[in-house]
Amino acid sequence: MDLVDLFKSKKIGDKVKLEGWIRNNRDQKEFGFIDFFDGTCLKSLQLVYDNKLDNFKEVCHYHVGSSIVVDGELVKSNGKQDIELKVEKIELLDDADEDYPIQPKRHSMEFLRSVSYLRSRTKTFQAVFRVRNVVSFAIHEYFQNNNYLYVHTPLVTACDCEGSNQMFKVSTFDFDNIPVDKDGKVDFSKDLFGKQAFITGSGQLHGEAFAMSFKKIYTFGPTFRTENSNTKVHANEFWMIEPEIAFCDINGVMDIEEDMLKFVVQRVLDKCPDEIDFFDSFVEKGLREKLEKLVKSKFKKITHKEAIDLLKKAKVKFEFKPEYGEDLAKEHEKYITEYFNSPVFIYNWPKDIKAWYMKENSDGETVAAVDLEVPGAGELIGGSEREVDLEVLNRKIKEFGVDKESIDWYINLRRFGNCYHSGFGLGLDRLLMYVTGIENIRDVIPFPRTPGNCEY
Repeated sequence: MDLVDLFKSKKIGDKVKLEGWIRNNRDQKEFGFIDFFDGTCLKSLQLVYDNKLDNFKEVCHYHVGSSIVVDGELVKSNGKQDIELKVEKIELLDDADEDYPIQPKRHSMEFLRSVSYLRSRTKTFQAVFRVRNVVSFAIHEYFQNNNYLYVHTPLVTACDCEGSNQMFKVSTFDFDNIPVDKDGKVDFSKDLFGKQAFITGSGQLHGEAFAMSFKKIYTFGPTFRTENSNTKVHANEFWMIEPEIAFCDINGVMDIEEDMLKFVVQRVLDKCPDEIDFFDSFVEKGLREKLEKLVKSKFKKITHKEAIDLLKKAKVKFEFKPEYGEDLAKEHEKYITEYFNSPVFIYNWPKDIKAWYMKENSDGETVAAVDLEVPGAGELIGGSEREVDLEVLNRKIKEFGVDKESIDWYINLRRFGNCYHSGFGLGLDRLLMYVTGIENIRDVIPFPRTPGNCEY
């Protein structure tokens, strides 16, 4: 039986058989207590055994981390928990060595990262990855409920969406004997694909192609960037959700972002009450209140110009001076969300600091781009209406130095039944940081890939 089912349906006096692991074993002269978990829920169950067991002395020496099978009767507990298991039979499946790293004490997050293959056995990471599971399912649930097509865009691509300097290169060449052409440059015609290839930095361009066929689509999968950044919010491998919606403008995409985020957060509140209470107690005080408030909030919408106006009038000395043609700093995002006491959409950004595929507004100075800023986390979602004017798109491709040949098919979308359309990108891992209160992106990814770290 699974513990999750036991806590839902079993009662005092029921006989059960359980399989799982020992989190702690406290033995005394005539009896002992095992803190038992099986990974199916955050809660653990106390097992009580005594010297009436034939193998009592052996059980007393079962190590933390060992796997066991236990039979017993549920009884009322005299401790903090409602019920516990009076052991009638217990069998050791596999003993853990004495140097098992996850002992019943507080371990630092840095230490647990060094044993990522075991850290999922701790309560903190049991909670993190259970929430990750619920968030992932809720994302699919939201889009499936709203008639979106789930599209698997390629991980290997020749398209330059976010900039080739941000993308990992893919090759079958022997690096000790790379072929070159007559000019001494790498001869990619001899590589597997006959051209230079990359691991994707975004599924957006391919997603747009499918949105022109199915109206509403989303991608949800791994994404890769080569950014050599060691901050708490950057990783080289992460998961992205990227919807693309035909016949949708910048206002429509903001409405979808708000609706989707509220749906996902509410699912976490509904499906993971124990995990949220755990995080609220041990990771981020006030987390539940923060999430409940987000679901009930009406998100504010302001332009980038209005945001800068607000910042310039603020009676606050910022480290970075806010300017009209520039990006916002973290301190600016924090001030804006605190000022409105809600999540804030900031839209119509200066075109020079946004991507080439974003729709240029009629003022010639801004693009129909939007960032969603949330209290306590800053930017969570980035999106835009896409450029559909063929002449403008060609000009921007040239201005940004994008390899036009590699995206000729994308340009052709503007020639064959084109329509206005929009999309956005949401990083799953940053969303998880927000809903769990975990501060470092390395601690919401099962096996993080960051600069200097490609373990396991």
